[in-house]
Amino acid sequence: MSRANSGPDGKRAVQRGDAGGHLSVLTSPHAAGESPQTRPLSAFKKHLQAGKVNLAGREYFSEDGKTYEPDLVGKIKQQLNNDPTFHPEYPSSLGLREFSRQATEVTLGKSSPSVLENRVFGVQTPGFIAAVRLGAELLKHRCDVSAAWCGPVYLSAPCDDSLAGVFQAAGIQDIRRYCYWDDEQRGVCLERLLEDLEKAPERSAVVLSASAHYPTGADLSLNQWAAITQLITRRRLVPFLLLPAQGLCYGDLQRDAWPVQHCESQGMELFCAQSFSHCFGLYGEAVGHLLCILKRNSLVLSVKSQADKIVSSLWSQPSGGGAHVVATVLSNSAHLVEWQADVKHMVERCMLIRALLREKLRLLGTPGCWDHLTQQRGLFCCTGLNDHQVEFLSTTRHVYLLPSGCLNMSAINGCNLDYVAESIHLALTTSL
Repeated sequence: MSRANSGPDGKRAVQRGDAGGHLSVLTSPHAAGESPQTRPLSAFKKHLQAGKVNLAGREYFSEDGKTYEPDLVGKIKQQLNNDPTFHPEYPSSLGLREFSRQATEVTLGKSSPSVLENRVFGVQTPGFIAAVRLGAELLKHRCDVSAAWCGPVYLSAPCDDSLAGVFQAAGIQDIRRYCYWDDEQRGVCLERLLEDLEKAPERSAVVLSASAHYPTGADLSLNQWAAITQLITRRRLVPFLLLPAQGLCYGDLQRDAWPVQHCESQGMELFCAQSFSHCFGLYGEAVGHLLCILKRNSLVLSVKSQADKIVSSLWSQPSGGGAHVVATVLSNSAHLVEWQADVKHMVERCMLIRALLREKLRLLGTPGCWDHLTQQRGLFCCTGLNDHQVEFLSTTRHVYLLPSGCLNMSAINGCNLDYVAESIHLALTTSL
């Protein structure tokens, strides 16, 4: 008997849970729990009831309940596949140059000061969260600090639950929250937001939604942006802007990105994480982009070099397929007109659903005011339902929302609109 397999009394030691006598390096006493955002989808899949409705998905759903791909996108994919001169290759670590150029121009505009002064650069990323992660890494290793920066980072309450983990994975552990949503007013609470940011230490990073705030759908007005940017400048904070569904708020990429342009006009150094997956229906390709606006063009090369080093250790190269499609559309005026018409239709459909749902609830005599449904924009809406009411919807009616009471408007269609409205009405009247 081998000594390595024997205990002190000479008998063979038995490792619990491992017949080979070796502990697995992946053995963990604690399983990772489901996130609040994935839990509704898991519950939706488990239930076999025919009338179940999932309103917690992240994608844009068309009237038939399926994820939507614009016709133009399908045509361009086919053209690229059939083009004998098109040879797919790995892009550079920073991505396709033409894609980044178009993504930057459509966000900042052709006459952007930072573009003209060569103070901006972009990096293609494999999706929106990857863009946030790269921005977090660059924040941590900023060129103007001698040691690694550790925060704090301020996130809105509520926000995408994965954001805190992304910054923490980059080594930034000091994550704080600022008040964004007011349950009673069912809108943005600017006063408390400003109070929270006023207390932020200098050089703190503030993560702000540029448009179509997830998960509430409640955006900042022009006057609110003016007040926030004044505070950011005075307190020397660093804005980190989010555009996870660019184009699906106002139906126009540049209009959705107006806050980015506004911050740039104030001379701010900033990061902006973008996604083009929603507006192009490229969910399988995950087309993300990180936009970096710097104070001086002399910093661009060093920050680019840092980004290149970080990317090589995270994903090496992004996928080129979806980025080629986006660049092809944005660089062709005829394609752009056709694609913008598709996006405008998507936005108008979401606004129509908001109006129809509000009217259905009014006719049912549902308690409360529901004007906020049409005051918000984008894919998501915060209904104002509490935890008990959300639980009632899932267990009794098999209608699944996010735990915060937020839902994806595009997932409501002509087949389930009445059922969703009746379910919300019952959730409120049954709990009274």
